[in-house]
Amino acid sequence: MANIITLLRFPLLFLYIGLLYLGGASVQMWCVPFIIIIILLDTLDGIVARSRNETSLLGSVLDIATDRTLELVLWVVFADLNLISILVPIIVITRGTLVDAIRAIGMREGKSAFKQLKSPISQFLVSSRFMRATYGIVKAVAFAVLTLNLAFRTANSGWETLVHIAALAFTWISVAICLLRGFPVLIEGYVILKKNTS
Repeated sequence: MANIITLLRFPLLFLYIGLLYLGGASVQMWCVPFIIIIILLDTLDGIVARSRNETSLLGSVLDIATDRTLELVLWVVFADLNLISILVPIIVITRGTLVDAIRAIGMREGKSAFKQLKSPISQFLVSSRFMRATYGIVKAVAFAVLTLNLAFRTANSGWETLVHIAALAFTWISVAICLLRGFPVLIEGYVILKKNTS
């Protein structure tokens, strides 16, 4: 059941993107709660997995792949809509690709992504509920405010400038947290790779 909820986010994501591009200001305004629902499904799949004892390596991989796809696609879409700099998706895609490459080594050994870290600081930054929730909330707010920004721009609202500033602030805070959570994986991964090739 949890994996079905996880995979349901794909068609919802593509519907949301279609509405952003094809809808008018009122449809785009309705996309604000819609993207929040899509993001909250990530929390729901985790709750369902734990309550039904459905946690597994497959579920972990699907969850990370879905989260990563949603995040990368949205940053690219918002850059294409000229709401954010192209630097945002470039940074996030580069970080994600490097982190996923390192994690693939541990996955091959049967370790889920969050169980691969050794240092307590790394574990806190990458896998603690606090940091995961903080990152998730900041991204959700960034995506929601960017969606609102698009709706106000389409409607030629006087609020567009103020909303755009807020959207950029949440976007760059999200990028900073993304990098902060990626560095421990890269550092510990480099140490493991260096050890294995020596």
